[in-house]
Amino acid sequence: MRQLLLGAAILPVLATAALSDAYQATNWMAPSHILNGVAYEPFVKEIADATANRVEFEVYSSGSLVPAPTTLQAIGDGVAQMGIVAASYTPSELPLSGVINDLAFLAKDDYAAAFALTEIGVMNPALIAEYAGHGTVFLGGYSTPIYNFFCMRPISDPASVAGLKIRTAGTAQNEWIAFLGAIPVAVPMTDTYTGLERGSLDCTLSDPTNLEFGYKFWEIVKHVNRLPQGSSLGATYVLNRAFWAGLSPEDRRSILDLTGRALARAQVAYHQGVDSALKGSAERGIVIADPDPAMEARLKEFQDGMLAGLARRTMEARGIADPTPVIEEYLRLAAKWSGLLEGVDRNDVDAVARLVHDEIYAKLDENTFGLE
Repeated sequence: MRQLLLGAAILPVLATAALSDAYQATNWMAPSHILNGVAYEPFVKEIADATANRVEFEVYSSGSLVPAPTTLQAIGDGVAQMGIVAASYTPSELPLSGVINDLAFLAKDDYAAAFALTEIGVMNPALIAEYAGHGTVFLGGYSTPIYNFFCMRPISDPASVAGLKIRTAGTAQNEWIAFLGAIPVAVPMTDTYTGLERGSLDCTLSDPTNLEFGYKFWEIVKHVNRLPQGSSLGATYVLNRAFWAGLSPEDRRSILDLTGRALARAQVAYHQGVDSALKGSAERGIVIADPDPAMEARLKEFQDGMLAGLARRTMEARGIADPTPVIEEYLRLAAKWSGLLEGVDRNDVDAVARLVHDEIYAKLDENTFGLE
């Protein structure tokens, strides 16, 4: 009730702000997190410059406007006009996006995963409709670097993990941890540091950049195991549908033309952040361990079985029609992007941005995209 009253109280304020072209952008990341400091702060400045300040955003980080689980609803309701959305927080509302996030558990190339998600999200009618059903428009997505174990104690073979409480994000990670005989724990990333510190969590699955940036896990964890456990996908930019429709075609075109560079910049920052975080963690005395062959074998066994049964399990768990066409299209696009990225300098934002723009955003019509 308190939240409802608070929401009702701020709606007039937001309506007034919208009339003056001051818009809200929300994410639950810390100010230093790559998805805030790299994906959001420069992007909103570039939008303001490109639109002669007709479209200006104020960025609310650390969940200060709305928390992660309610971001999709908040954007659809107009509490924010843009924000980050992770399907793992809203599996019932975004079942097809959730399927794709499950497929990310198979990812070995985070760039390809991010750009495959982006392409299917802006091109596939079923994915477009899924976001439209919540009053939103998907504009582009990210992939974290490949996930590892961050733990308070050493782990090696499968037996060393059994019974541990491990923070997970999404169905595939939950099933994998249970497959190992451990206990998957679904808590927001913002609560993970405290959970590790207090002993309610033994480990978390996370990408290495979170050791140094954002959540700064290198302050608390003792061991990192480099077993490659896919990535986590999310929508970097989800827009309120009415807001998008209310922009001029010229301003929509400007935003589309900036988005490929913004996504490329974030993926390059992620890529460069992995080496920095691992080096800094080792210097702080954190043990960085290579994966045990027995654990690698168990992972392959799980991944093979997961893909074979994913469509059926998704239909049963989420009550949707057969998602096989979406699964097949995403896997095709991930392979396509791996090929496109061959020979591209992954540290060169300009090169990656040109590729993303030419393959995706140059093909979108500002007069129709997100409006139909």
